[in-house]
Amino acid sequence: MKKRVLIIDDEPSIITLLTFNVEQAGFATDVAYDGITAIQKAKSGHYDLIILDLMLPEMDGMDVCRYLRNNQIDTPILMLTARDEETDKILGLELGADDYLTKPFSTKEVIARVKAILRRTEKSWSESTKFMVVGNLTIYPDRYEVKRNERPLAFTRKEFELLYYLASHKGEVLSREKLLRAVWNYDFAGDTRIVDVHISRLREKIEPDTKKPMYIKTIRGLGYKLEEPT
Repeated sequence: MKKRVLIIDDEPSIITLLTFNVEQAGFATDVAYDGITAIQKAKSGHYDLIILDLMLPEMDGMDVCRYLRNNQIDTPILMLTARDEETDKILGLELGADDYLTKPFSTKEVIARVKAILRRTEKSWSESTKFMVVGNLTIYPDRYEVKRNERPLAFTRKEFELLYYLASHKGEVLSREKLLRAVWNYDFAGDTRIVDVHISRLREKIEPDTKKPMYIKTIRGLGYKLEEPT
């Protein structure tokens, strides 16, 4: 069965261009031209990936992304925008987008990003343990689930992947650049703030006191390290 991609953009020419190239790459497509319709389709249909434009009528792409993630819809999102603002990129990723492209873009790059995201989200956990325990956290890789003292915690897909990678390398100092390559699968033009934003969000969810983190330690000048709390 072909993987399904929901393409959301208010420009018919962009919809036509993306639909043609995504289908040529072997995927099935569906489309939406505004934010409200996009949410309705994302909630009612099964999609393997969403291509989401930032500038939309009715509800913009940021609000669509926020709504989907707040409602536990974790379909991977590739966000598109005509603006090359760093704050937009950071905010989009912070809200739960998996990747980001600025218009104008090449269709080859869009397809490459789509395939890269799907490879990451389809990663088999069969070689991993059924669960990992760090302090009072229990991480279930096969279910993308984390519990603290048996109570489930809510994470975006990217937050989970970052936490899982840190836990898989417990005790190892990991540079921001290495985390970018491992979790996001490529360099964001050296923009390591993306890592810092996600680390901050992880700390808010797992640390008893974010000012004195017990799990994720900052190693000044080097990066981050996850360790057993003492």
